[in-house]
Amino acid sequence: MKKLFLLLVLTGMQYLAVTAQSFRAPAYPLISHDTYFSIWSTTDKLTGSETKHWTGTSQSLTGFIKVDGTAYRFMGDEDKSYKTLIPTSDEENYQAKYTETQPANGWENVQFNDADWKNGIAPFGDNSADKTSWRTKDIWVRRVFDLKQLNFNKLYLKISHDDNVEVYLNGEKIYNKTGWIHKFEYIEINDAVKKDLKAGKNVLAIHCANTAGGSHLDAGLVTEPVSTQKATILVADQTKVDMNATQTIYNFTAGKIDLTLTFTSPLLLNDLNLLSRPISYISYKVKANDGKAHNVQVYFGASTDIAVNVPSQPVTTQKYTSNNLAILKAGTVEQPVLQKKGDDVRIDWGYMYVAVPSTYGSSQYVSSSADALNNFLQKPTSASVKEGKHLVLNTIIPLGKVSSTPKEQFLMLGYDDLYPIQYFGQNLKPWWKLGSGKTIEGELGAAAKDYKSILKRCMDFNQSMQNAAVAAGGEDYARLCILGYRQSISAHKLVKSPQGEILFLSKENFSGGFINTVDVTYPSAPLYLLYNPKLMEGMMNGIFYFSESGKNTRPYAAHDLGTYPLAKGQTYGEGMPVEESGNMLILTAAIAKAEGNADYAKKHWKTLTTWAEYLNKEGFDPANQLCTDDFAGHLARNANLSVKAIVGIGCYARLAEQLGDKATAEKYRNSAKEMVGKWMQLADAGNHYALTFNDKNTWSQKYNMVWDKVLGLKLFPKSVYDKEIKFYLTKQNEYGLPLDSRKSYTKSDWILWTASLTDNRKDFNALVNPIYKYATETTSRVPISDWHETTTGKMVGFQARSVVGGYFMKLLEDKFSKK
Repeated sequence: MKKLFLLLVLTGMQYLAVTAQSFRAPAYPLISHDTYFSIWSTTDKLTGSETKHWTGTSQSLTGFIKVDGTAYRFMGDEDKSYKTLIPTSDEENYQAKYTETQPANGWENVQFNDADWKNGIAPFGDNSADKTSWRTKDIWVRRVFDLKQLNFNKLYLKISHDDNVEVYLNGEKIYNKTGWIHKFEYIEINDAVKKDLKAGKNVLAIHCANTAGGSHLDAGLVTEPVSTQKATILVADQTKVDMNATQTIYNFTAGKIDLTLTFTSPLLLNDLNLLSRPISYISYKVKANDGKAHNVQVYFGASTDIAVNVPSQPVTTQKYTSNNLAILKAGTVEQPVLQKKGDDVRIDWGYMYVAVPSTYGSSQYVSSSADALNNFLQKPTSASVKEGKHLVLNTIIPLGKVSSTPKEQFLMLGYDDLYPIQYFGQNLKPWWKLGSGKTIEGELGAAAKDYKSILKRCMDFNQSMQNAAVAAGGEDYARLCILGYRQSISAHKLVKSPQGEILFLSKENFSGGFINTVDVTYPSAPLYLLYNPKLMEGMMNGIFYFSESGKNTRPYAAHDLGTYPLAKGQTYGEGMPVEESGNMLILTAAIAKAEGNADYAKKHWKTLTTWAEYLNKEGFDPANQLCTDDFAGHLARNANLSVKAIVGIGCYARLAEQLGDKATAEKYRNSAKEMVGKWMQLADAGNHYALTFNDKNTWSQKYNMVWDKVLGLKLFPKSVYDKEIKFYLTKQNEYGLPLDSRKSYTKSDWILWTASLTDNRKDFNALVNPIYKYATETTSRVPISDWHETTTGKMVGFQARSVVGGYFMKLLEDKFSKK
């Protein structure tokens, strides 16, 4: 069973100091393990918003501290609970009247005659999950409903739509938006419109226009009940937030008490067992700031929304003791293991756990969100809700008297996802469950026992990574690496294949939801080559298997293995033959460089040879096709893609040489060198090299060339690097260097690669500093988007993707230069 754990331990241990960089992040990682277990704060103050899954869906963690009877909130926004007035489709398969033909005037009014409109079950759209097909441009929908009483507190429109929408309540416009929202949003309806509601017949009327892409419409009404909370709650003063590789650290003042709150996800890449253990720590350190003793209690609440895809899914709960732990348990009633796939999806199978050592004298209970805090502010209860929706697992820990001598406690949150991946028809267990007798209770016990030593290892790594990154690229560069570390790792899942091979499978977050995408592996690679090349192998083994098993019969590498979490063959609509074959050859050579031998290449030599032959024939002057920057569209004669082919061929030659095949090495080395000469002629545009061979009035970042430098292939003259860098420095905008001359948007991972082509710190900083500026100033408050506008600093698309592992390219270059 998938489980979420919470363990609070009070110790006398002093908090171990660690250097942490203070800077504003687009979003702050709190719990970081995999694409399903990934909880973030999207505001600078931890109390500024509810905590969220990386997709933006609420997964609320809340924290309160009571000091001498006065309560302070330090984590999470005030929770809103809603009561349904007319349901949306996540609660009920409701019917509505609709037409796809322009209706007569007054269609939005109660008295309009809609007898000739069709009846349909919501939601409306063109997705397989939509109940009523809507494939035309426009749809008009009417929902007539009866009200018996009008004594509402606050009234909200609950709506999800794609694309443009206008909404009326009893003929009054209450909402309009150009664009789309794929999650339910709650729009407060003003009092003037609310007063127009009548006892009896009312109507919610909606017009939605599909301007591009998919279509979707679903809407209802909810109310916010009057709060029953009587006690006053203050907000703790957040004085600082810091981040390092494995931790996010907050400092607060709550009246006479100072609180340090630390989230630690011990993602140490050189320890696969620890890396795969689905447990994060939350550490509290409290001390008096006035020299006196104060009575302190800490409250922690974890929403059962962590264990559902949508809040309307009912959950079942249990309260019990085991292994000297007091435990709260919750999970969906349905338990649909591996039944959902796609991008904007959360896990809804398994169980979340909140566990506390029985000796701590804690109070635990399950409640509705509305009642959760009352029991902390007033008298704790032992009663628990056994089934419902949007519940909260509550734990109250009495700390007793706290003086100027700090007291510390920690929590552990974990996730046992049962079978996280399906791999060519077989459900796979998570890596940590390999071997007989592995239980989450055992992992929980080991994590609690090793708390001090694990934190020490994390702090040692944090410091060593910080020092190395500063030495490689300076303070701002080091902060970008910190920003990328947990985000990249937690976009993967570690499992073992039925063939006994390591699989470290990515999800292409908010860019298709594909699993094990090769051109996502490629930009992510520097982080894993740097700290554990076996994980790099795990990112490639599935692609090799797909070809070597005969499932992929094309003479080039696949794009992906399916839609997460189901790996059963490529689902992307077309291949990227030069892109993916070049990626696999380059990364295999990089593994050989990192491991000091070509054993991995030898194992897959026949497949690598097929791909190298393909590049030798088709790669130099690419036909009209997509590359990793597929959002920019198809492009023929792409000079940067040609660079990838050339470098890939050079990598194959290097591998052949390492394996003792001098004839093959010479053949492909000569071929690559010959291509370089032709490339320099065809791409030459005077003071730079062009985007395409046929248009000298264009330019592009040649980020693929970085592997020639990092792997020491010496295919391209240094003068080519220098010429490009000099030109790039004249093309920068406020938030970075555009990807190419077609648009002003960019990819931050590619800029970090391009910057690694420089030969001095001044030029490196000139390219990197605008990316740091983007990271710290963007108004796009999501786990950092790697695709943003260089003129505004706003995301264009994508978020929480693993490709920010590419930020580590300069560190990798420094390491490889010493080999």
